Amino acid sequence: MDNVNLLSPSVLAFVGDAVYGLLVRTRLAEINRSSGDLHALSVKYVSATAQAEAFSLIEGELSEKELSIFRRGRNFHTGNTPKSATGGQYHTATGLECLFGFFHLSGQTDREKQLFEIIWKNQTV
Repeated sequence: MDNVNLLSPSVLAFVGDAVYGLLVRTRLAEINRSSGDLHALSVKYVSATAQAEAFSLIEGELSEKELSIFRRGRNFHTGNTPKSATGGQYHTATGLECLFGFFHLSGQTDREKQLFEIIWKNQTV
């Protein structure tokens, strides 16, 4: 994509949601359980609460530019908050999705995978 920096945070988060979900599902496929079990597990990893925790695991690894992209997503006004998360958790999750969307659309898949690996190894879902 030519200039990912011009995309709105909602577009980056839209793509990032799918990218993050695919990363989770790809890792869960390694445990070879029924699709119902895998879906139940994936929901735990992609919840706003889990994504807020995920961000805390990589925050110290992010560059200033990456933090800026995260903040754009976090500060973006969303219309609703799920009942299973606080407003802060939901906004943090949106920021994380924005960041992963940015990585994917700008071709930074190595960075995307590097940060996801930190999350996967350290998350307590």
